[in-house]
Amino acid sequence: MKKFSMLAAFAAFSLGTSLSFADTVVTKDGSKLVGKITQLNGANIVLKTNAAGDVKIKTAEVVSLATDAPMNVRLGNGAVALGAASMGAPGTLVINTAQGPVTTGMDKVTQTWAAGAKDPELVKLEHHWNYEAGMDITGKAGNSEQFGTSLSFRATCKSSYDVLQLYTGYDRQVTDGAKSTDQGRLGADYQNNFSGRFSWYARDELGFNHIKAINLYNTAAAGLGYYVVKTKADSLTFRAGLAHRYEGYSTAGAGSLNALALDIGLINDLTMKTWSMHNLITYTPSVNDFTTYRFYHESYIQLPLASPRWKFRVGVSNDYHSPPPEGAAKGRRLDTTYFARLILTW
Repeated sequence: MKKFSMLAAFAAFSLGTSLSFADTVVTKDGSKLVGKITQLNGANIVLKTNAAGDVKIKTAEVVSLATDAPMNVRLGNGAVALGAASMGAPGTLVINTAQGPVTTGMDKVTQTWAAGAKDPELVKLEHHWNYEAGMDITGKAGNSEQFGTSLSFRATCKSSYDVLQLYTGYDRQVTDGAKSTDQGRLGADYQNNFSGRFSWYARDELGFNHIKAINLYNTAAAGLGYYVVKTKADSLTFRAGLAHRYEGYSTAGAGSLNALALDIGLINDLTMKTWSMHNLITYTPSVNDFTTYRFYHESYIQLPLASPRWKFRVGVSNDYHSPPPEGAAKGRRLDTTYFARLILTW
């Protein structure tokens, strides 16, 4: 009796498994594959199987197929048909909808997804927020004493057609009891990919740099962008537009900088399996005087740690402000920062 119960349980399990994977695909060489069709279009069929996982089959090699449950099928004209699918005449697909069968060429099928699941095109339009916070602490003792801290935060809202980034950061360093770095920034950057490789953008950043005697600076810019490179793993965007630059100085009687400027930038992002790289260059020269400008560069490589939420980032940034009006500021106009930073993402 016990042996019979075990056999019955095994049979029920096997039946349940076969029912959950009951779509069939037959190829020209006579092979019959059983699983669950997760993707179907004019080029390939992807069949999820128990034994081999996802199997990709060329549509041209298929002589028949049948699904055991309704699926959504998007046709070339954008219409969506819901129903169980099977192959009719060679190269055609029949979808048995509630209103009756719909026949279409396999090459007209652009996308499929499970009944009850979200339309993938609508999912692409959804916005998703991601966050990251970074911190690094540096110190040195001996002939000279140094202690520095850097804090940063970035929030990114992204969809298939646009991206909004909000960011802030603060850097401070004390060398032999005197401040050698004291600067902060707060900014926003929006990009809308309105047509193929073309986009428009608007950005604004304000901050201070007390070592350079800049009480407040602000750069507001807008313009057009173009993807020189646009792949899943690599992108290179060129930007060009107009900007307004303001710098207010703490030196008495120095006045301020208030100028219309050009805004030129390059943004590169490369994502590999185990690491990623980011490069950013912006150049904002005054329209009336090209010797008055700000140049900013940042490059870093990011590596994942044992926990997927933690990353390690190492890189360099350069920030150069051209000489301001006579007597407006002090010290070097170029800041070069090397950093090794822990990043928490969620």
